[in-house]
Amino acid sequence: MTSAHERLHGLVPRPVRVDPAPGACELDDLTIPVVIDPQAGLPAEGYRLSIAPSGVRAVAADEAGKRHAQQTVRQLAGPDAFRAARIHPDPWVLPCGEIEDHPRFSWRGCLLDVARHFQPKAAVLRFVDLLAVHKLNVLHLHLTDDQGWRVEVPDYPRLTEVGAWREGSWVGRPPDGTREHDGRPHGGYYTTDDLREIVAYARERGVTVVPEVDIPGHSQAAIAAYPDLGTTAEPVPVRTAWGISDHVLNAEESTVAFYRRVFDHVASIFDSPVIALGGDEVPTVQWRAHAAARAAELGLSSPDELHGWWVRQIAEHLSVLGRRALAWDDVLDAGTLPPGVIIASWRGEQGGIAAALAGHDVVMCPEQYLYLDHRQSDHPDEPIPVGYLVRLEDVYRYEPVPADLPGSARQRVLGAQAQVWTEHLDNPRRIDYAAFPRLAAFAEVVWSPPERDYAEFARRLARHHLPRLDALGVEYRPMGGPRPWQTRPGVPGRPR
Repeated sequence: MTSAHERLHGLVPRPVRVDPAPGACELDDLTIPVVIDPQAGLPAEGYRLSIAPSGVRAVAADEAGKRHAQQTVRQLAGPDAFRAARIHPDPWVLPCGEIEDHPRFSWRGCLLDVARHFQPKAAVLRFVDLLAVHKLNVLHLHLTDDQGWRVEVPDYPRLTEVGAWREGSWVGRPPDGTREHDGRPHGGYYTTDDLREIVAYARERGVTVVPEVDIPGHSQAAIAAYPDLGTTAEPVPVRTAWGISDHVLNAEESTVAFYRRVFDHVASIFDSPVIALGGDEVPTVQWRAHAAARAAELGLSSPDELHGWWVRQIAEHLSVLGRRALAWDDVLDAGTLPPGVIIASWRGEQGGIAAALAGHDVVMCPEQYLYLDHRQSDHPDEPIPVGYLVRLEDVYRYEPVPADLPGSARQRVLGAQAQVWTEHLDNPRRIDYAAFPRLAAFAEVVWSPPERDYAEFARRLARHHLPRLDALGVEYRPMGGPRPWQTRPGVPGRPR
């Protein structure tokens, strides 16, 4: 049996400093008082716990540190502290000692894609809880894409009446897979009140919800609702296939005004200082065929430059609203960006390096390491056999600050973000399996110093943290491989 003293070393993420002491502390209530003292010599979000047989003393640098201190006490109390209802009436037993802890990065995020497969509000709230348990503090909510529009906009009701529903979904992933269609209609969206509830729920748990409305590509669902937004103005369906659609927004002032009103509404719901505008994977084939005159009218040398023009229109509008734009690193290829744009580096690390050197803040999220929808082994029974091979140890060994980034630019790395894209994750159980325990490894990466030991982490994970996930009802992938009941036929995949 694990002793109380040993449990002091069972934290996830690994704390900055741990000084065990003999004895144990018994508590009837895990909601401990925490003194917020900005003069306590603690970094932002930091806290200090002193646990003795007589009780627990806690001090924190700020409200975030207070939440982290309370979460750590919950971790030390054992798996029962994570169950919805207590199993036994005995006092909680905590190991004695002192813990001083703070995160390495200010942006510790996870993207949840609710556009490809809609997730009910309750599932999103539960995901927020799981982020908070792991001391992650950003939920990047991907709300719109070719396959669905998930945010109610009262001025434009067809965005959800039409754009939130599709006839079905691809089963496979060409070219390696199949174009087989499941024939199962899919859809759903969040009302304004739903989203305000999600934002308030997350705020109470120290999680900032960053919304994403993708422009000017990944917009087929919006064009299906309002064809005049498209380059050809021809009716199109909400996309049922995965991959990249050629349907992009036109560059008419009426379309820009449409999206300004959309972002106005989004900004009225979400209190995040950052709003994501996408900007990734923008084909220019339709612009070349239909928008050359408009590009010339705007003073652009090529229709291809409409990509950067669009990003600038929305980034500047977000700045007027008092928000910063977050964009995927594709926008670095699209011309000069307004100051203040944050770059999410997903196509490897070079985009993040270039952005930091150019004076932009960066969130590192390379798909080779941090796309949690990608397969976890090459075993034939792996139920989600797509993308790169991203094992638990690959996530844990990722270092968010590239070694070749000069010192003057290293502070531009705000942190990192894991991605849970849902083309092949059509319900919360599949999301659990893809995200955990890899998201636990990621949480330690963005919290702890870079000197980490995977073998030591794996022991703590198996002994201390997987029982917590069990208590939380998380249907994670076992460290030894897929559970038999979770296997299903699949097709080989390739990077997205």
